[in-house]
Amino acid sequence: MKNLFDISGKVALVTGGSRGIGEMIATGYVENGAKVYISSRKRDVCDEIAARLSRRGACISLPADLSTQEGVQGLAGALAARERRLDILVNNAGASWGAPIEEFPEAGWDKVVDLNLKAVFFLTQKLLPLLRAAASAEQPARVINIASIDGIRPPPLHESFAYSASKAGCIMLTRHLARRLAPEEILVNAIAPGPFESQMMKHTLAQHGDQIRASNPRKRIGTPEDIAGVAIFLASRASAYTTGAVIPCDGGVAEV
Repeated sequence: MKNLFDISGKVALVTGGSRGIGEMIATGYVENGAKVYISSRKRDVCDEIAARLSRRGACISLPADLSTQEGVQGLAGALAARERRLDILVNNAGASWGAPIEEFPEAGWDKVVDLNLKAVFFLTQKLLPLLRAAASAEQPARVINIASIDGIRPPPLHESFAYSASKAGCIMLTRHLARRLAPEEILVNAIAPGPFESQMMKHTLAQHGDQIRASNPRKRIGTPEDIAGVAIFLASRASAYTTGAVIPCDGGVAEV
């Protein structure tokens, strides 16, 4: 029963890893001994965060725009040129778009769904050779998709129709991939975060932060340790019999 949560020596890729929840997860992995690749669209920001995290462990920047198939293929190829296996894939890169129902644009819908759902599937697809190379009965490979509590229940404060739909789709995609890949010793799970301090939540927290905290059963916003803890569990031996699960990390918002 010792070292159930040990992820030292594992190779991880965290998309959207240069800020917000992705940076929190990447930091947790680096500080617990994993070799972590982070990817984001903005090269300078990705390089800066990777350099900072490298002072705590092993972190490498692999910038990519995952909203396009070229970007997805490019990231998979860049990782394959550096590694022979991938133990942990965290599909975190995402976008949101808010607009009244009468004004919600097709361009906003496509941007959000392409990144939050389509890219999750195709990056996982392109990285299957590296995931399969890492997978064994004793140490399954892991795919961790970052969904949202907005994919479990409709968001109460903003009209982000594509975001909630894409995150609900991410949850079903997680379950579908879990069933398909379990025989290959690749476990697929999802985390459904609630409110955290992130760029995506910055405007909402600025306007409604007190209300969000008051309505949360824990009466607070999530911390980096909260989300990193769940991500470490799902990457470690402690979750070797868990696949197809969706774990809310939200202080109880979606459950009570």
